[in-house]
Amino acid sequence: MNRWWKISIIALLAISAFTPATAGRHSAANEHPTQNDPATSITEQRAIIIAQQHFKGRVLAINQTDHTYRIKILSNQGTVHMVLINALDGTVISTH
Repeated sequence: MNRWWKISIIALLAISAFTPATAGRHSAANEHPTQNDPATSITEQRAIIIAQQHFKGRVLAINQTDHTYRIKILSNQGTVHMVLINALDGTVISTH
């Protein structure tokens, strides 16, 4: 190996040693609470179970904004329903 390859590899190793710690702190500060965050009391899976108690069918999408899960369900009859669930306590905010 020539000298420049060795320097490049050492530089990449040094940079990669610091990247995971910095990336972890950055992403945790900027993301919405997830099912692993203690600020969120219910998981996505629990929110889906609650939503499917109102509309039987297949979950098309689930999104979390602030402290609300928005779950889109395709019912067995072919209609699309939206269920909003409070992510902190699991109460149903609205159904459409």
